[in-house]
Amino acid sequence: MRAMQVTELGKPLEMRDVAKPDPAPGEVLVRIEACGLNFGDLLIVKGTYQEKPALPATIGMELSGTIEALGEGVAHLAVGQRVAAYSGFGGLAEYAAVRAEICVPIPDEMTAVDAAAFLIAYGTSHVGLDYKAALKPGERLLVLGASGGVGLTAVELGKLMGAQVIACARGPEKLAIAKEAGADHLLDSESVDLRAAVKALGGADVVYDPVGGDLFDAALRACNPEARLLPLGFASGTVPQIPANILLVKNLTVIGYYWGGYMRVNPKVLTDSFEVLFEWYRQGKLRPHVSHVLPLSQANEGLELLRSRQATGKVVIQTDG
Repeated sequence: MRAMQVTELGKPLEMRDVAKPDPAPGEVLVRIEACGLNFGDLLIVKGTYQEKPALPATIGMELSGTIEALGEGVAHLAVGQRVAAYSGFGGLAEYAAVRAEICVPIPDEMTAVDAAAFLIAYGTSHVGLDYKAALKPGERLLVLGASGGVGLTAVELGKLMGAQVIACARGPEKLAIAKEAGADHLLDSESVDLRAAVKALGGADVVYDPVGGDLFDAALRACNPEARLLPLGFASGTVPQIPANILLVKNLTVIGYYWGGYMRVNPKVLTDSFEVLFEWYRQGKLRPHVSHVLPLSQANEGLELLRSRQATGKVVIQTDG
């Protein structure tokens, strides 16, 4: 089978012919139709992600496709069933052997591209806003990086959950996409004084931040008393250093949050979240925003779209191209 692999850190992926895997006990063999790209894939290529696979390695954190074979002991899934999975690795290939327990059956009406764009972005935002930050109707939610893969879903879900959503993104085109997703207020990160603008809107009760850097510092200072902050990524390249005195004075809570970690420590958090999210999809309340769909041979171009911040929402790779 074909697979796009990291063969040397910091270098472009290489298309290689590799052995088609056999499913081990507890696994299923998935014929992959689509793979969603994520910022974490860029970190794996650089060698700075928290999990470091042995090289050569096939990257691609989330995939969708059809089950072709069952490993020993798998009884709750069937050959021919369409599934999506947060696999961590292996999605940029034609086949993957995936743990059956992390495969999620997808609705008949969901396309392979939507399924590959769904789990991480919507799952991260829903668990973060609902389970971790306990976002309440009527609260003000500030979303940084609001046109990106997870940021845009936070705008969409925040609005569904009854919040007043303040979207911060770079430039009018990206802000227009956040507005379509339901944002009530739009702030251009290239020109706005974020602290002053958010305070003028009444302050933030919850901050959702995949960016870090100076924007996090400004958002921290624009929080209302008892606000909750979710720093879940550092696309700016700068990890915030949080002054404890500000937390103390305003009774703020900064919440440590790694969505993928729940697969090991408490997977029910994720499966409960997926039940809600898939039902909202069936009801037409959620539709993934996918700005680019590319063939497997152009996976490097897809990663560059993320690296250069040219993408909005998700970039998805189709393996049949």
